[in-house]
Amino acid sequence: MAFSATAQRAALAQGFATSIPSADQPSKASFAAFSGFRPVALKKAALDLHSAKPARVSMQAVATKASAFESITQAPPDPILGVSEAFKADTSSDKLNLGVGAYRTEDIKPYVLDVVKKAEKLMLENGENKEYLPIEGLADFNKATVALLLGSDNKAVKDGRVATIQSLSGTGSLRLGAAFLARFYPGRTVFLSNPTWGNHKNIFADAGVEWKEYRYFNPATIGLDFEGMMADIEAAPNGSVIVLHGCAHNPTGIDPTPEQWSKIADLIEKKNHLPFFDVAYQGFASGSLDEDAASVRLFVERGFELLVAQSYSKNLGLYAERIGALNAVLPTADLATKVKSQLKRLARALYSNPPVHGARIVAYVVGNNDIFDEWKQEMAGMAGRIQAVRATLVEELKKRDTKGRDWSFITSQIGMFSFTGLKPAQVENMTKKWHVYMTKDGRISLAGLNKARAGYLADAMIDSFDNF
Repeated sequence: MAFSATAQRAALAQGFATSIPSADQPSKASFAAFSGFRPVALKKAALDLHSAKPARVSMQAVATKASAFESITQAPPDPILGVSEAFKADTSSDKLNLGVGAYRTEDIKPYVLDVVKKAEKLMLENGENKEYLPIEGLADFNKATVALLLGSDNKAVKDGRVATIQSLSGTGSLRLGAAFLARFYPGRTVFLSNPTWGNHKNIFADAGVEWKEYRYFNPATIGLDFEGMMADIEAAPNGSVIVLHGCAHNPTGIDPTPEQWSKIADLIEKKNHLPFFDVAYQGFASGSLDEDAASVRLFVERGFELLVAQSYSKNLGLYAERIGALNAVLPTADLATKVKSQLKRLARALYSNPPVHGARIVAYVVGNNDIFDEWKQEMAGMAGRIQAVRATLVEELKKRDTKGRDWSFITSQIGMFSFTGLKPAQVENMTKKWHVYMTKDGRISLAGLNKARAGYLADAMIDSFDNF
């Protein structure tokens, strides 16, 4: 039974047009079954229209079924992204967002790198299209990303023993790796540092992979608990997966020394563990692409089979482009081909294929010698600004501190973050009284601070440490 456009407009004016089928909509009975409305209510509405007696049919009166998702409860805010949401809602002019790991200028403004603008200009001039990429991603990007990670002259690369899949930044690359482990390395436990990046646990749990923790941070020294870390890796069952931060450990900013990395490699080899590196800050931590990749390269040179997730959110500022990669370094080229085929199969089910824009930016930046050199200079400049902010903050803290605390840990940590040692109650004071937004574990993003606001942050920190 069809209704004229005039009748439907009249129905809309009465608030129930959504319950009236048109000529190309399902029949009255099937539509009612689909929408949860009683056929009798539809019939009454139709008669009202034909008799020119409009009547409002309330949704409450005609609904017959509760939602299939009625039992769902409200999820808690994301521990990192939720901080930004709270910051945006704060109307104070004093507010500081030191929660999210995103670089800001000295004016505390988002920064688009000059090399990114140049790459995008070239892409427009060359008329790049928006066609689907292959499942494994853009070939030029994959070639560039593995060369940046391991070095263009690396033997594993030359031998074809590295399977590389472009993925959705660091998170997507880790999630793809977790799915791979769940399917092809089942029953193994993943060991994460304590503390670690807030999303690591979610990623592995979502893939159905059990995780546990190894000690990493020593609150007494605000430094690395190397002995605890080694003891826990030693105690882990043989063949476990050990997740390692390649550089600029998040959230602590504390990395092992080169000598400690060698000892970690010795122990992982002894225990036949599988290393899984998370490299989110290459070039952004120290300002050197090679220095920040030293830990991964050490393991590859020693012949380890391993996984590495990469991200270009930080070092190229491509936060919204979701560009990264998962690399598997294998003993033979034949096995690398097989692993890549299975990674592609998993990626196809997860997201089909990756986005092209960010991949082309990376490929253009790395593929042009002049732009590549400029990128290295920009990275060094960003890393240098954060180091200068660290030094300024320490100076401001010393001016205000009457208890003689040692603040040197702030300048000895590297990368975006400082793990301050602030407790949850102190963090709450930072936010409620001082409008300083940060994660509850006491991590602050110094990439979001400038020298001009360092004194204000120091006031907030001293007050929180002294009074809470």
